[in-house]
Amino acid sequence: MTDMTENRGGETETAAVRRSSLAKHSGGNAGSRGRTTIADGVVEKIAGLAARDVDGVHAMGSGLSRTFGAMRDRVPGGQKSVSRGVKAEVGEVQAALDLEIVVEYGVSISDVARDVRENVITAVERMTGLEVVEVNIAVSDVKLPDEEEEEPERRIQ
Repeated sequence: MTDMTENRGGETETAAVRRSSLAKHSGGNAGSRGRTTIADGVVEKIAGLAARDVDGVHAMGSGLSRTFGAMRDRVPGGQKSVSRGVKAEVGEVQAALDLEIVVEYGVSISDVARDVRENVITAVERMTGLEVVEVNIAVSDVKLPDEEEEEPERRIQ
């Protein structure tokens, strides 16, 4: 048999302890109650926009994906894929990214890759709170000045 004594308010000591315990667990910062998950596609869009914003990046993705993307963009109601050329693996607290880019002729590829990496890491970490552990960049092509445009990639101003 449990020994329950009454306190001044008429409630048993056991109930008072239970209520006190609940107050401790339900208190605290409201932002820490629950879990937030971020889909791979969200991180891919953020990274794609951040990479396209770097001077020297002509396009994202391989030639084949850009060709299919250009056809899809011409279809009425079709939307431009900002995540083209980006693959993200997102965990609970970290993300890793693979990007495929086309650079403009005459730019320093190592400088463009460094700038893309920095811009992507800054944007993803700021917007998601995830730690970006790596950004791998594959340069799949160089846009020559006299080459015909498959699809103009516009930077956000």
